[in-house]
Amino acid sequence: MRILLFTGKGGVGKTTVAAATATLAAKRSLKTLVVSTDTAHSLADALAVRPSEEPVEAAPGLYLQQVDTQRSLERHWGELQEYARNVFSELGLDEITSEEITVLPGAEEVIALLELREQARTGRWDVIVVDCAPTAETLRLLALPEALDWHVNRLLPIGRRVLKAVSPVIRHVAKISVPEGEVISAGERLHRGLLEIRELLTGDNASVRLVLTPEAVVVAEARRTLTSLSLYGYRVDAVIANRVFPAEGADEWRRAWVEAQVRHLTEVHESFAPLPVLTVPYLAAEPVGPAALAEVAEELYGTADPFARPSVEPPMRITADELSLALPLADRDDVDLARKGDELIVTAAPYRRVIALPSSLARRTISSAALRDGRLRVRFEAGGAK
Repeated sequence: MRILLFTGKGGVGKTTVAAATATLAAKRSLKTLVVSTDTAHSLADALAVRPSEEPVEAAPGLYLQQVDTQRSLERHWGELQEYARNVFSELGLDEITSEEITVLPGAEEVIALLELREQARTGRWDVIVVDCAPTAETLRLLALPEALDWHVNRLLPIGRRVLKAVSPVIRHVAKISVPEGEVISAGERLHRGLLEIRELLTGDNASVRLVLTPEAVVVAEARRTLTSLSLYGYRVDAVIANRVFPAEGADEWRRAWVEAQVRHLTEVHESFAPLPVLTVPYLAAEPVGPAALAEVAEELYGTADPFARPSVEPPMRITADELSLALPLADRDDVDLARKGDELIVTAAPYRRVIALPSSLARRTISSAALRDGRLRVRFEAGGAK
């Protein structure tokens, strides 16, 4: 099963590119599911079909799923939601307010990922295409499983013991319920589910494609996104430049746009090499429906196989005495490295990743660290951890 994620700055056309890619997969006789983690769902509009909670056929072999947040929330987080609702009610909030509060910020995106895991488990699909939210939301979402794992592994065992000891006091003094075992178990299931998602999306058959338009602000954000995705361990296997003006027959007004785009595309090719840069021309009309989207995909990919296993190596490599992490386009001044016990803390601009060191390196001290050619290399030598 091949998994393709599409992300980019809001408004660059990532939904159209994702839908076009999914349409091409189905046209090539691959059973395909396309889903969205973007709360502003527009996939159904792009494919000109009605949205459906369950996969609905939009074209032969192509299925669309638009997640029903409330129903999925009840299925995955039922105990957690019920507990939160009860606590809010005990605090005097009315029922409608309690319902609204228990739909947590970011829940829709997380639930979409849980649904993605459920669909991947079925073995029904050859290709799953994910239309992700704009880049900032996508990065927060993709960083969540590993970050949550760090907190759960440290806090949950302690939390279980503390709750058992103080729950009678909380009930008596605060007059509110405390989470029971089934509530904590629901949290643990959520934790395991998110870890499975991370394993799925960082695996050998998954990759991200960055969608951009040839504009200075958009290209700058795409460069930062490539660095951040690599920091978190996600492979990027292509860059897609959308809405490129054709140079032929340009009038004076459009000629200025063409010249500006040529400059930005040159920067894109230089910045993102050796990744392939694919282009989609600025179309005369908005591509809506499978037929129009198939034309976009043919223009985009040509005779290439966009569903082949990605040839890009995993961003992180570990040997007997070295940990190396790809940080393409990272500025040396924006990268920071620290060690805390058995963990390596890597910061790249505003994003941070805590990496649990394997036992073979956790027992060693760091002898050197350097960022060269877009890769952070941390070497270890025998001795106590520092």
